[in-house]
Amino acid sequence: MTTSEPTKTMQSSPIAHLRIVSLPMIIAGIGYLAGYVLLDWISFVEPGPVGITTWNPPTGLSLAFGLLFGRRVIPLLFIGPLLSDLTLNQSPVPWSIELSFVTLIGSGYSIAVLLLLRPSLRFDSALPSMRDLILLMLVAALSTAFVASGFVGVTVLAGLLPPNEFAAAAFRYWVGDMIGIMVVTPFVLIVLTRNRVLRISFETILQFAAIIAALAIMFGYAEEQRFQLFYVLFLPIVWMALRSGSEGAVLGILITQLGLISGVMLFPVFGHDVLAFQVLMLILTTTGLIVGELVTERRRTEFQLRLHRDSLARVAQVAGMGELTVAIAHELNQPLMAARTYTRLVEDAVSSGDEDRTMVAETAKKAVAQVERAAEVVRSLRALIRLDSSNRALYSVERIIKETLALCQPDLDRIHAVPRTVIESDLKPVKVDILQIEQVLLNLLHNSIEAIGEINAVNRAIVIEASAAAADFVEIRVTDSGPGFPPDLLSDSFPPFFSTKAEGLGFGLSLCKSIVEAHGGRFWLDRDAKGGTVRFTIPAAEILYNG
Repeated sequence: MTTSEPTKTMQSSPIAHLRIVSLPMIIAGIGYLAGYVLLDWISFVEPGPVGITTWNPPTGLSLAFGLLFGRRVIPLLFIGPLLSDLTLNQSPVPWSIELSFVTLIGSGYSIAVLLLLRPSLRFDSALPSMRDLILLMLVAALSTAFVASGFVGVTVLAGLLPPNEFAAAAFRYWVGDMIGIMVVTPFVLIVLTRNRVLRISFETILQFAAIIAALAIMFGYAEEQRFQLFYVLFLPIVWMALRSGSEGAVLGILITQLGLISGVMLFPVFGHDVLAFQVLMLILTTTGLIVGELVTERRRTEFQLRLHRDSLARVAQVAGMGELTVAIAHELNQPLMAARTYTRLVEDAVSSGDEDRTMVAETAKKAVAQVERAAEVVRSLRALIRLDSSNRALYSVERIIKETLALCQPDLDRIHAVPRTVIESDLKPVKVDILQIEQVLLNLLHNSIEAIGEINAVNRAIVIEASAAAADFVEIRVTDSGPGFPPDLLSDSFPPFFSTKAEGLGFGLSLCKSIVEAHGGRFWLDRDAKGGTVRFTIPAAEILYNG
């Protein structure tokens, strides 16, 4: 397809749960049901009595689906197991028993979802803290115990299972559901509720290779040694958790579980029961999740400490501004007061008809000297705070935007906002002071984050666009879905000390405009755009402004 506009490359952040939950309910429901049936089909491995397996990922999908979409999807948690049994017919039982199974499964995990969604519990589905992970584990353990004991109890009462096998079958069922929840639910929640996922790097490839190597070592040895060699799998999982936090841990756990199930299917003759391996897998999963969450919490604490340090620095800067203001007032007050005194003497001499012109001239000369002294104070102040151009160098616009977004990522995560970048291909580089231009973008992004922080979560959006403008300029636009700017600010003057925020000093837009203009560009608000849109231009490197 051809177009008259320049070719653009889209750079989008990973999809977040805000986009998922905004899907039409019918689409989300069909996707869940299809996923449930598919997972139930591929997980029917080494079934025990009445089709009980030790790997039940559909349960994890159900819990994640309920936590993401809320109470409105509770009926689907009953339909999923029923549809799967009707479609796959893996363990045919009488209809009355089948309906009892479906009711138990749907009720157990619906109660788990409703419990975790209670406002008083303050559970966060993004699993940002150890508290949230522990809550998920506890609720999962209790709900799976309820479903497992009820399911096996019904089979015993129906005569499908001897009473003396109740404990073993219930434990096998519990392990299967716990594995499904602890492997699948955290993975789905973290991928869909956080604005970042594990980036594929050389180290990540090495970690994946380490998991494959550990599985190969375990399944490559004689059957009686596989059980002891299972502990080799702990090494790559702990490695990924320590290096990448909970994002790396959940991915490594999922790959390991898939590899373990594949090994069971390829090597069906086992010296040890599959249940024993799944118990070890449950221990490995719990260990990896806890280590990953501890690393994530530590990083978050370090970031909060940096924010606190930055806040203290800002307070110190404000205090320094106050001291500077007092010093400037003192320096200006003395010459201005003296100039006023001398000017009044001249006025009195002229009014009284004093003919001593020499005295009047000397007095006027002294007044002029004091005014020049005040002007020198102002010139010194301008020299002190002028925008220096000695640190300018060539940079790509893509790098400037990328580095600024990285600085804002924690604030974006806090409000679950997903910024979208649209950067025109083959943009010319700009010769700028990168810290100053990043400060402009940083101010604009912080304004957008504050603007959309209080609106409906589904409608939060920030778009950063960069394209070539007329006369060899590069134009950057920051647009958000917030309420927009007040009418008082819809001008290009941006008076200092004007702020719409109670705690704001009113320097933000004024400083941005000064920095952009010092680089030879233009800074303005887009009055015709919806929400808040700020645009500014920077000259391309070939016609750099020499100001």
